[in-house]
Amino acid sequence: MTDEEFAARLAHDTGQLLLAVNGTSLLSGHDLGDAGDSLAQEFIAQALAIHRPHDAVLSEEARDEASRLTAKRVWIVDPLDGTSEFRRRGDDWAVHIALVENGVPTASAVALPPRGSVFRSDQVGKADGPLTGSIVVSRGRTPWEALLVAKKLGMALDPVNSAGVKAMAVVEGRADAYVHSGGQHQWDSAAPVGVALAAGLWCSRLSGAPLVYNTRSTYLPDLVICRMEVKDDILAALQALRR
Repeated sequence: MTDEEFAARLAHDTGQLLLAVNGTSLLSGHDLGDAGDSLAQEFIAQALAIHRPHDAVLSEEARDEASRLTAKRVWIVDPLDGTSEFRRRGDDWAVHIALVENGVPTASAVALPPRGSVFRSDQVGKADGPLTGSIVVSRGRTPWEALLVAKKLGMALDPVNSAGVKAMAVVEGRADAYVHSGGQHQWDSAAPVGVALAAGLWCSRLSGAPLVYNTRSTYLPDLVICRMEVKDDILAALQALRR
């Protein structure tokens, strides 16, 4: 398998496992979320050990190994993005699988199992078509930067949970932008950014600086994913907020 094929199959199969777990009547609430996190992590870890044994791994659900910092190939994964939504048996959760080389995602897949969708960087279509005038934001916590960008540019808010689901909304053309600040790590955005870049979208920090992965600190708190048509206006609005 190519790296792209492997990422897509791993994201899909992990999603199928999670759907089965989510359908049980034996677990609920935090117990359900914990089971989803741990089982998905174990499956991904074993699949990587078998199919990509010489690559390093950075996962939300595993111990961070310093050896990844000198590795040429690092898989950055979030076995279950949106655990709170998963344990409520909602639809806004995802599986993130990304291969990172030289700080950049080179093969990425994002699965949205409740919707039966897998977005992969080697097959995703270009994000085009009419602009929607909307920006995706979190249901529970909307960053003030996103609120102010929406107000300044006259964009409607589209509340969604899970970073992967929000990013894929822009890839699909359901929204024009995803603006986030605070509380994210590299596994939250590596795979979504890899797919979004392949779809021809703009991806950066709020400052406009590049998103760099496999750095010593896993914390990567802010990002912009947006259509190229609105990139300059969004970055200008964000820069104005920082003055």
